[in-house]
Amino acid sequence: MARAPVTGAPRVLFVTHNFPRFVGDAAGSFVWRLARALIDRGAHVHVLAPAAAGLKERETIDGVSVQRVRYASEQRQNLAYEGTMAELVRSSWSAKFAFAQLLWSLRQATKRTLREAHRNATPYDVVHAHWWFPAGLALSVSSIGKGNRTPLVITMHGSDVRLARTKPIVHPLMRRVLSRANALTAVSTWLASEAQRIAPDSAVQVAPMPVDIAQFTADRPPLTVPPTTQSNAQFTANRSPSTVPPTTPTTPSSPPRILFVGRLNAQKGAADLCVALARSAHDVHCDIIGDGPDRDEVQQIAIKLGVDTRITWHGALAADQLTAFYQNALVTVMPSREEGLGLVAVESQLCGTPVIAYDSGGLPDVVQPEHGGVLVTTGDTAALARAIDSMADNPDEARAMGHRARERVLARFSPEQVADQYLQLYAAAVERPA
Repeated sequence: MARAPVTGAPRVLFVTHNFPRFVGDAAGSFVWRLARALIDRGAHVHVLAPAAAGLKERETIDGVSVQRVRYASEQRQNLAYEGTMAELVRSSWSAKFAFAQLLWSLRQATKRTLREAHRNATPYDVVHAHWWFPAGLALSVSSIGKGNRTPLVITMHGSDVRLARTKPIVHPLMRRVLSRANALTAVSTWLASEAQRIAPDSAVQVAPMPVDIAQFTADRPPLTVPPTTQSNAQFTANRSPSTVPPTTPTTPSSPPRILFVGRLNAQKGAADLCVALARSAHDVHCDIIGDGPDRDEVQQIAIKLGVDTRITWHGALAADQLTAFYQNALVTVMPSREEGLGLVAVESQLCGTPVIAYDSGGLPDVVQPEHGGVLVTTGDTAALARAIDSMADNPDEARAMGHRARERVLARFSPEQVADQYLQLYAAAVERPA
């Protein structure tokens, strides 16, 4: 079907299972940042995302219009926003049923929104599905995408591709979903190559998400630990941030502080960091920010290795609380496996703090030795310890590395740069023959 070219400000409909629930929420924050960057470039963006308890059906999140799609009873609308959708669906038949309802509801809401826009003579130029699973799957049998009036763009962010890698039975389904899209993107080179390995006929472009360059800056505050510090015992006993003790001051003569930010699960590698701490020749202190299913196990590993007294556990923190941690750290350590991109690495380097990471997944796109980063072989905790020691031996050089990394990150991940890349991609998707 012939389509009119995009003229003036494009109208874009986002469909996603993850989007901030309130200003400052970390859930799907990079999707919001892309929407906001596109709006700042003159585009019109509307978002469809799942409903959840306590959320309004329609609202504006920092200038971005969002509609929450109801898909089940109030108590069963718990699949989105917590990063546990796959686990819930695997473990519960009621969650499986709710997931099927979510797919159907997102599809129907998208079709209704597109029809209403056409009736009002304000049609959308493109539908942008974030994650091929579940949003891309929800739209795969609808009248969107190749051969239809409204072109479809699908972006893969990481968890969706990792799911397919571990489940070959899903490969035919992923190939079918991707074949419906007029354009495909992935946020890292590794994700693009993995997606094309599964779906060889799919052309996947690398297009990252934008980062918050206003919040994450290299202007370092006085060397203090933010007032969310918890001891090991307090974090184990109570995760509530309302019970945290007052600010713990540090001084330049204090042991160097390294930082870990991420879920406490096997993929993020907090256990490997504990082993590296035990191997380190320096008395470095580690701030661990995050929570997750392996929390108790990681803490027990730290105790067994005798490094628990050198770790402060902070639990999960809001994004606006992370900046001071990044700025005051000697280095951020990311012993993660198969990261889709590594947003933590981007944020840390924006704050002028270098990153040590495993040479895995999308991290080499972000952490580059020629631009101030350090990559070590995945699983090599001895190399991880040596890299930490090297930073502790040369803190001035570590600071210089962080500033070199910041320059490159700004050039690639700024909202203006990313928005312009997606605007060009949308225009090409509309003009490309169906």
